[in-house]
Amino acid sequence: MHPHFERLSKDLKTRPLVMGILNVTPDSFSDGGRWLDPGLAVAHALAMAEQGADLIDVGGESTRPGARPVGLDEELARVVPVLKQLRALKPDLALSIDTFKAEVARQALEAGACLINDQSALTADPAMLPLAAASQAGACLMHRLEPAAEAKWSPQEGSRYGAEGVTRIVHAFLEARLHAAGLAGLGPERVWLDPGLGFGKSVGDNLRLLRELGALLKLGCPLLLGPSRKSFVGAALGGLPVEERLEGTLAACAAAVLNGASVLRVHDVKEAVRAARVAWAVRMA
Repeated sequence: MHPHFERLSKDLKTRPLVMGILNVTPDSFSDGGRWLDPGLAVAHALAMAEQGADLIDVGGESTRPGARPVGLDEELARVVPVLKQLRALKPDLALSIDTFKAEVARQALEAGACLINDQSALTADPAMLPLAAASQAGACLMHRLEPAAEAKWSPQEGSRYGAEGVTRIVHAFLEARLHAAGLAGLGPERVWLDPGLGFGKSVGDNLRLLRELGALLKLGCPLLLGPSRKSFVGAALGGLPVEERLEGTLAACAAAVLNGASVLRVHDVKEAVRAARVAWAVRMA
């Protein structure tokens, strides 16, 4: 097991972890273009680490609904230099790569990443699961209904999950992917699971998943939740825009920790660390 991932695995047994989002993209829904310059990206990552981020999730392709697909060379050019600089400047900082391309993951691991955060749950690229299994890194498997380019924002009304309900379907999907990972040699001790808030879910679906996280805990792996600034948060606040969703995000983070989440993926690290700490204290009281 990668030593950084092993350290994270030990830490999450005693407290929730906070993953800082570093979008090295021009078109991410919340901060697109802000960190496209490698120097600014590295400085922002180091600032998030100072604020308490346990790991930094570097992504070179937006996963917002309707996002334009990015070619391999372009994605590599965005993320690999940033990963290399961070590893050189702060060797103990845990890094993850947000990608569904195996070659991007391979080069990111070589550059120092210890976690593959794949929104397709290692299905989009047939080479990804063998790569993850053969590596010493961890892997986060996320549920989604379709690729980002085909997706839409979380609708206010309606659900696409029928009478069975979103939680049961997400549970079945993640259970199947966890089983496939195990068959390939990627054991559960190296797997985190992400129900995919916002990815093919209505506002009600997202809120229900947050409330029913306990059902996913039965799969036996740490749960990563990414509510940060998402449209369902804005909808729950009466339609607030992205820049006014901090308090709602923190409420969702607290709910996630209280209901069993182990890792929070956020933009606003300092605030999320504090919210998670209090929620954890309540949970453990």
